[in-house]
Amino acid sequence: MFTKVESLSRNTLFIITCVYLVVIIVSAFKLLKLNLKQSKYSGELEAKILEAQLKLKEQELKYLKMQIHPHFLFNTLNTIYGFALKKSEQTPDMILKLSNLLDYLLYHVDKPLVALKDEINHIKDYISLEEIRFNDTLNISFKDSNCAEALSVAPMLFLPFIENSFKHGKIIEGKLSITVVFECTADSIDFTINNSHEKQLSKPHGIGLENIKKRLELLYKNQYNLKISETRNSYNVQLKLDL
Repeated sequence: MFTKVESLSRNTLFIITCVYLVVIIVSAFKLLKLNLKQSKYSGELEAKILEAQLKLKEQELKYLKMQIHPHFLFNTLNTIYGFALKKSEQTPDMILKLSNLLDYLLYHVDKPLVALKDEINHIKDYISLEEIRFNDTLNISFKDSNCAEALSVAPMLFLPFIENSFKHGKIIEGKLSITVVFECTADSIDFTINNSHEKQLSKPHGIGLENIKKRLELLYKNQYNLKISETRNSYNVQLKLDL
């Protein structure tokens, strides 16, 4: 019975080989298609995750700015209120300077970047208000070197340090001494501020300083160097930004 069965011919072997090749090619094509589909899905998922992280970062920055603004406005309005109670002739001038500050807050602070010159002018307006408040008890020096108009920076980065120098600075021998220096290059900003100070065991700094540290980490991660130090009679801050 078996002797009547024909042995495999070359044609039969060729057909079987072709069938196997077709199966392998079709399987490989399906696997490749499935892999491409999975890669596309992974890419879309990664893009959505990055988008969500970016939105979260933006929301966190907005939250930090919302905390800074009321703190800044409260301090300034409290000063004007004190002058208004005294019926000081300087009250209208202070209100005018505050309106300039509010204009900056409304139209510039929500931008991702502002001109460094605008930021410095904003700081000068704030210092002018404090000069009126402290009158003869303030000794302040302000310098900005080589800060070209082309330089841009995130808004409200330096003001919290200025605020802290007025809020926590100590009047020694009848004077609150503050020195502010901006030194700029084509791709960096070196900001330093120091004020007269009386070292204490525990000294709260409020929300401004902590918020600015968080903003620096979010906006200039690995691009900034912040050093804060204090001695018996001085408090020093140095912030360098690589743009």
